Amino acid sequence: MLTSDLQALLLWSLIICLAIIGIYLLFLWVLRLRGIYVTRTKFGVTMVFDSVDADNTPVRLLNVNGTYQSVSYTPKQLRAELAVEYHRLMARLIEEVTATPREEPRDRVLVLGGGGFSLPKYLIAHCPQLDITAVEIDPKIVAIAHERFFLDEALAQSNADHGGRVHIITDDAWKVLQNEKADSLAVIVNEVFAGKKPLGPMETAQGAALVHERLRKGGLYLADIRCPLEGPTSAPLAEVAKEFGSVFAHVVYIPEWPSTPKTAGNNVFLATDADIAYPKGTIVVK
Repeated sequence: MLTSDLQALLLWSLIICLAIIGIYLLFLWVLRLRGIYVTRTKFGVTMVFDSVDADNTPVRLLNVNGTYQSVSYTPKQLRAELAVEYHRLMARLIEEVTATPREEPRDRVLVLGGGGFSLPKYLIAHCPQLDITAVEIDPKIVAIAHERFFLDEALAQSNADHGGRVHIITDDAWKVLQNEKADSLAVIVNEVFAGKKPLGPMETAQGAALVHERLRKGGLYLADIRCPLEGPTSAPLAEVAKEFGSVFAHVVYIPEWPSTPKTAGNNVFLATDADIAYPKGTIVVK
């Protein structure tokens, strides 16, 4: 038999638990009323919400566990365009490297890390000569991209899915890269290991060697390395430059905030054996 004190304690515990659940559900309901979609994905609480950019153009943002992962324009005529500058830089570099038409097989681009699939969407819409593979480990994020970031629309309008030139893979990006054949890729884009966390295997000598081996002659490696240019948290950029510089002829990066080097930014890292034109403001490491 439970004592009356224990019964009271259990009752109050139940009431408190139900109150917490009720508050949480109310919070979700309020967010939904404000147009904010909230769910839990592999890496934490995920929110999708609409806003406007600096030019007052409507955009949609993907936030995972407190970190912004992707942004897309929402007006129909802009949904396949790129909303952030570092993606525009990457796209211009990809277009330069793959500008010369090739006979079959097509030039292959491997994008490691899907998120809202902003860069793959652009390539699908604007580069019909390319074979595009995009890898995202979290099936919930892939579903969000299809349903809320207009990936379905881009695939339908380009007929790329049925044409066999687009491949969406839900798997570990490092594993997918390991399984690729040597000399098979024109471009590798790494957005998986970017952000606040370390770059994982792609920061090591093993990662640099594997990337070099998988790229065809004159191929291009691009990575978004989010860190400041100076200070203790700038180490990932220097470490990646060192490792990739040991196997590639050219290693450079394009900083997002060159005038404020202690501010974390989306720095575009580039490694290649080809002689290509670099954007204005490029820092040449090698």
